[in-house]
Amino acid sequence: MIQVREVIVVEGRYDKNTVAQAVSATIIETSGFGVFSDKEKIALLRRLAQKRGLIILADSDKAGFFIRGRLRGMLAGANVKHAYIPDVYGRERRKPSASKEGKLGVEGMEPDVIVKALERAGATITDRPPAASDKRITKADMFSAGLSGGPGSAQNRHDLQKRLDLPKRLSSNGLLDVLNVLFTRDEFLKMYQQF
Repeated sequence: MIQVREVIVVEGRYDKNTVAQAVSATIIETSGFGVFSDKEKIALLRRLAQKRGLIILADSDKAGFFIRGRLRGMLAGANVKHAYIPDVYGRERRKPSASKEGKLGVEGMEPDVIVKALERAGATITDRPPAASDKRITKADMFSAGLSGGPGSAQNRHDLQKRLDLPKRLSSNGLLDVLNVLFTRDEFLKMYQQF
């Protein structure tokens, strides 16, 4: 599976699942229009854009273009690229009827279509496995640091998110994704030895 260096921003969890089946990357959901009133998430997207760059991959419908346009304005000056999926008419499998415009969204695209859209957007793509120095922070590291699976881990995550100025509503998996963008594994482990 190819790897994409940039953080990919999608509208929802079904889009995230589809993209995750096509490429290996950090994928962040906007929760649709909810991102516009979430100052913490916008600040997080700006930080991720500075660290690794963002690729916005939204649906080809009116709502998708609205989200894309608003994010473009809110993240002005940040390292943001835009990936566009083609207009494909049909109905997503999980939905009883087609969308208002009759187009498939990101969740309805085949993996090769997602990859081509990302390539056209100028994604930094590699098929090499991560080098030893690129080791990712794992769930086991989170457990060892007291951030998951133990007594007080939820509070520890909340304290870390506050210290790092990250959104409160990040799940433990979401926090893991963000930590892997902001820190190397060695930096993370060193940070936790100091606390």
